[in-house]
Order: sequence, then C-alpha cells, then structure tokens
Amino acid sequence: MSAQHEARLVSSAAALTERQLQAWRWAIGSWLALVALLIAWEWFIAPVRPGGSWLVLKAVPLLLPLPWMLRGNKDAIQWALLIVLVYLVEATVRIFEPAPYGLLALIELVLVCVFFVAAVLYLRPFKQAAKAAAQRAKAERRHP
Repeated sequence: MSAQHEARLVSSAAALTERQLQAWRWAIGSWLALVALLIAWEWFIAPVRPGGSWLVLKAVPLLLPLPWMLRGNKDAIQWALLIVLVYLVEATVRIFEPAPYGLLALIELVLVCVFFVAAVLYLRPFKQAAKAAAQRAKAERRHP
C-alpha cells in the first residue's frame, strides 16, 4: 500500500492506532490473497472441469465490499465479516477432500481466519468508542 493511501486512511478514520493500522493491513492482505486463491483454484490450479469452471465466480462476492474496505470503511469491513463466513464453511467442508483440494481448502481456511481476527482487531476500538459515547449520552439524559 502506498504511503498516500495509508495517510488518507488515517485521516479518514480520525486517529487510528498503530495496532489498528497493522490489523487493517493484515485484513486487506488476507482478503486480497483469498480472492486470488479462489480465482486461481477454480480457473487453473484445480478446477472442477479442465480449463476452468464457472465456480471462479465464487470470488465475486469478495469483490463487492473491496473498494470501501480499501478506504477503511467500518461498515464495509463489518459486512465482509459476514460474507467471509460462507468461505469459512466452504473451507471447513472441503478440507477433507483429497489433494490438491484439501490443501487449497486449508490455505483458504487460514486466510479466512487471518482476515477475521484482523478485522475484529481493527473494529474493536471503534466499537468501544461507540459504546462509551452511548453510555455518556445515557448518563446525560438521566442527569441533565
């Protein structure tokens, strides 16, 4: 990622901590690696049919939130956390298939888990701040 892009990310998200920025990098990196893996898997590594299959389109849902995720949009990353659960299930089911499918499913599972943990670490401070703000607002309503 370029320094300009990271600077925009920092300015758009108020004050990201270094830990959040690192988590965002890991989340985006694992998301992009997952997209690349799924396309390569169904196109030329181990397609269902020789020459590739229409299953390559299973990567399309991963591309939908990507522009907003690259900007550090919290809502897009939350949606991505929901979307990635489908790939978690697929990887968990396919991990028991014979090689090379099982190995590819293991890689998919690792990428999904890395994304999930990184996205949660990125979003946690935002959630904590929102919860604190809600508690302050509630307290102000009780004691104006």
